[in-house]
Amino acid sequence: MRFPEFEGDGEWVEKTLGELLEFKNGINASKGQYGKGIKFINVLDILKEEHITYDNIIGKVDVDNSILQKNAVIYGDLLFQRSSETQEEVGTANVYLDKEKTATFGGFVIRGKKIGDYDPIFLNALLKTSEIRRSISSKAGGSTRFNVGQETLSSTIILLPSLTEQQKIAACLSSLDRLIAAHRDKLEALNDHKKGLMQNLFPQEGEKAPKYRFPEFEGDGEWEEKTLGKIATFSKGKGISKSDIVEDGKLPCIRYGELYTHYKETISEIQSYTNLNPDDLVLSEANDVIIPASGETQIDIATASCVTKKGVALGGDLNIIKANVNGVFLSYYLNNSKKMEIARMAQGISVVHLYANQLKTLILNLPKPEEQQKIAACLSSLDASIAAQAEKIEQLQQHKKGLMQGLFP
Repeated sequence: MRFPEFEGDGEWVEKTLGELLEFKNGINASKGQYGKGIKFINVLDILKEEHITYDNIIGKVDVDNSILQKNAVIYGDLLFQRSSETQEEVGTANVYLDKEKTATFGGFVIRGKKIGDYDPIFLNALLKTSEIRRSISSKAGGSTRFNVGQETLSSTIILLPSLTEQQKIAACLSSLDRLIAAHRDKLEALNDHKKGLMQNLFPQEGEKAPKYRFPEFEGDGEWEEKTLGKIATFSKGKGISKSDIVEDGKLPCIRYGELYTHYKETISEIQSYTNLNPDDLVLSEANDVIIPASGETQIDIATASCVTKKGVALGGDLNIIKANVNGVFLSYYLNNSKKMEIARMAQGISVVHLYANQLKTLILNLPKPEEQQKIAACLSSLDASIAAQAEKIEQLQQHKKGLMQGLFP
């Protein structure tokens, strides 16, 4: 794929990175030098998805001017990860794009100082293509830790179009990156909005009514205090192992680990399926709320989700709560103002456990069913917007991946 004005320009020119960049290893600073002074580019900065600028560099180091002059990083310089625990990651590149401020770089980093004619954004994108990544990482030495040296980088062969075409490709990708960043900002704003709503729509510790109520419920007074044991019955799921999950399975199922990795407060679309006999399993009723019975940390285990579908197999290590209140409302409530109380109930050290007898004692303040439904609908709608926004970002990232495959040899 080429932009129309470059279709007749012929093949790209073969060069080595050594013709464009002069390589130098970074500073091995002492512990006493860290934390103050000039910004100090390290491996974590290189691995960021965004370009490196002075303001987004993580660390600082205190070095004298003579060392700084030899190890300065300026606009357009490329930084490479010199050492890594994985061969796939070693040699990863990123570009420094700050025209006003100078930084320096660490011992696990190799700087490529600009000596040839190239567009920095274009070259950075080219170095992230799978072909160039394989070319560099395949030459890494080491066993427990992998390393690339200046010679490997210098001898790496690349193909370059004219500077004008480089700039056109760079402008296209930069525009797309800005669009992705804007959508990420929107997603972050939506998540912050949800967090604020959750704090205001539910009573916080020591309160019997929320700070914010929908207009039609403002005169309804305090929410009614009840224990979870008074409004619900409890049961446990039945074992479904990882090997029982099959791609073409007929029975939808939920394993407890998926509550940490995949699901939020509402479960309507099921990720996993199995061909186990339903008669040997525990199947959900719509409105069931599930909470893990075991986990790695107390705060992780305090995770509630409402299953909105009937007939979903619920795996072992799941507490199943069948309540006579709106299950979606209850899952949001438990995940917000009751999360820390549930976490404190969990017991254990290397593995923590949460039992039905503990959950039964949890004190709740509950509004009328109509207000429960209103709160559940509001937060579910917001979650749908968050999911749609996340999907939009994923589509843009896939579009960028496709562009990268088409725009580079």
